[in-house]
Order: sequence, then structure tokens, then C-alpha cells
Amino acid sequence: MPRPADPHARDALVSAARAEFARRGLRGARIEDITAACGLSKGAFYLHFPSKEALFGEVVGAFQSEMDALNARRLEAVERFVEAHGIPGPRDRVERSERYQRLVDLETAYDLEALELVWAYRDVSRVLVGGSQGTEFESLLWQVTNTQVSRVAQSFRRLQEAGAVDREMDPELFGSVIVGAYLLLSNQMAGMEQKPDLSAWARTLQKLCQEGTMPRLEVPRSVPGLAAPARAPRPPAPSTRRPQARAKTRSTRTPRNRP
Repeated sequence: MPRPADPHARDALVSAARAEFARRGLRGARIEDITAACGLSKGAFYLHFPSKEALFGEVVGAFQSEMDALNARRLEAVERFVEAHGIPGPRDRVERSERYQRLVDLETAYDLEALELVWAYRDVSRVLVGGSQGTEFESLLWQVTNTQVSRVAQSFRRLQEAGAVDREMDPELFGSVIVGAYLLLSNQMAGMEQKPDLSAWARTLQKLCQEGTMPRLEVPRSVPGLAAPARAPRPPAPSTRRPQARAKTRSTRTPRNRP
């Protein structure tokens, strides 16, 4: 009767493979180097995975599944917030109302969770960006990126319809900026030995998202307590009239009598 596979061996192989993929890329990584790094045989490798591509695909799939689950939980949380409190409007954002601040705190918490996930899989992102050329995973990153851009753009359109954000901004471009920021941050994380302050990163991202998309609030003069912005006085226009000539004055001296 065959002996069951050791689950710890599987985890060791995945960990060693991820490090090898990050160093050499997917095509350059060798199974014998992966097994040597964790003290296992090639037979042990094939007992768990049919190929190194299958192993990498499983890791990428886990990353996608966790990110999709996070996005789903985030969407559900925001939906519950909107049902209970409504969407914060322009005045909420200008006045930093309690409702607005609670939504910012909610979004910041999910941004932090997303950054923690990106940190955990930063090596995978690095391989997808620069170490998967010539493999079946070469275009996967951009497929995932386009999906995320569409998701962010859809949420942004809903906020625009509610008047909560600037209606003149392009939703697709906004989504590209946000997802692009995450992509660049994941690439930066791959080269870091020490974990950065992800809480500060999450707060900064939300500050850019919220204050950078602030809608214009027209304040009517009749609203009590809110004065309309004062207009700066216009400088006087330069005069086009020619200066008047100085009037000649007659002399009041008495002329001398000639002899």
C-alpha cells in the first residue's frame, strides 16, 4: 500500500519554488534546484505536482482567489454601509461629516488588507511582471489588471451618479490609476527586505482617492452660515485718455513803461 504524501513536503516545495521563481523566473527555475533547496527528491516533487508550471499556477490561483474574495467582501461591506447610511454626498466630504469619515475608515481597512495580501504574494507579482515571458502566464497579469480596472471604474461611476465624486473625471482612467498604483507598489515590495508601514500606505491611498476626486460644491448665497467666497477686487483699468495739457497762465506783472 503506497504511503500517503507528506503535506509538510508540499508546503516546503511551494515555498522553495516561489523563491526560485523570483530569482530565476519561471523558465529559468529548475526542479532539481527547488527540491535541493528543501531537501527533497525530484520524485517527491512529482508526487505533488506534475510540473513547475502547475505549481506556479496553483500559487497564482490562490492569490487570485484570495484577492477576489477580498473584493467581494469589500463590495458587500460598502453595500451594507450604503443601505444603512446612504452615499456621502459633496457636503459630507467638504464638511468631513461622521458618515463620510466612517466610509473612509471602512475603505482604508480594506485597502490595508489588500496591501497585506500583495505583500504576502509580492514574489508572485514580480514573476508575473518580469519572469513569465514565453510561458502561458505571460499575459495573465494584464488580464487580471484589466478586470480590476473595470471593477474600480464601475464603483466610481456609481459614486458619480450619486454626486459623491467629481462627475467630470473619467472612470476608466481613475481605475487605471488606482490599479496601477497597486501594481507598482507590489513591484517595489518585491525588492524590500523590511516590511513597510502598510497602514500609512493605505491612509495615503484613501486620501488621494477621496480628496483627489472631491466634487465641486456650489454654495448658494442664501444658505445661512455659509458665506459665498469673496471676489477679489479687480485692479483699475489703465486710463486711455491723454493727459490734459497744462493751461498757460498769464503773467500778472505790470509791464515797464518804455521811454
